[in-house]
Amino acid sequence: MRTEQDVLKTSIGATILVAASGIFFGIVSGSSSIAFDGAYSLMDAVMSVLALIVARLIMGYATDTIAPSRLRDRFSVGFWHLEPIVLGVNGLLLMGVSAYALINAVGSLLAGGNPLLFDYAIIYAAVTLAACVAMASFAKRANRSIRSEFIALDATAWMMSAGITAALLVAFIGGQLVQGTRFDWVTPYIDPAVLALVCLVLIPLPVPVVRRALEDILLMTPDGLRAHVDAVAADAVRQHGFESYRAYVARVGRSTQIDLYFVVPSGMPARTMEAWDRLRSEISERVGEESPNRWLTIVFTADEGWAD
Repeated sequence: MRTEQDVLKTSIGATILVAASGIFFGIVSGSSSIAFDGAYSLMDAVMSVLALIVARLIMGYATDTIAPSRLRDRFSVGFWHLEPIVLGVNGLLLMGVSAYALINAVGSLLAGGNPLLFDYAIIYAAVTLAACVAMASFAKRANRSIRSEFIALDATAWMMSAGITAALLVAFIGGQLVQGTRFDWVTPYIDPAVLALVCLVLIPLPVPVVRRALEDILLMTPDGLRAHVDAVAADAVRQHGFESYRAYVARVGRSTQIDLYFVVPSGMPARTMEAWDRLRSEISERVGEESPNRWLTIVFTADEGWAD
């Protein structure tokens, strides 16, 4: 698996299988926690499909493989802005589903719990736990070279699912062990109790992803990137005798957007267009990180109004 799309396709297939088995075993065993696990996985699969579509659009535009079309004409500045939107919506949905499941779990506890067939539940939990751990490891290994936000989120989602399933497995084994003993009265409460516990753990986990996505959507400037661009621009001002500069920097998903305006002194000796282009290339090299996902604009003007 060498590309982001290959990894996401594999993850989507595995997620659909886990979701289908979760919903099936949840109905058969009468477990609301297993049904929640299946629904959680199904939603993750839907978001992974959306992430795959966005990844294709971003890569196609960045590598100039999208043929001229109405879609390209309508999104003339690229599709990078879609990435933080998808990541943010995904995180918010995961938090919302977990909060809803928590409310249902508390209601079930107050109503006296619900009985379930532990044999089916244990089989599901054991098989699903192995699948989740395998997929999380696979995604993390692949992302060491790909370095994709989507794959990183996908790996985190698999680890979250593994945590859910491990908790379910422990609880189901414990419930089966106490059946027929003096603690048998506890068994109806095991399923909603473990669901409530899992939800309490899951709800805050997507918060960092949502916060990062919100920063990108709002075009907030990363401190480290801004400091680097300022240093490069200030050095160019000193070296070439410019009056000042203006830097506009933002991170949008995997892209870096930089607009640099240099204010040159009025009456400065004229240069050929080739000379200005060589200067742009020099500044571009100093900024660094040149890739299809970097959007860099360098403007020279004697009118400060064009820079503000």
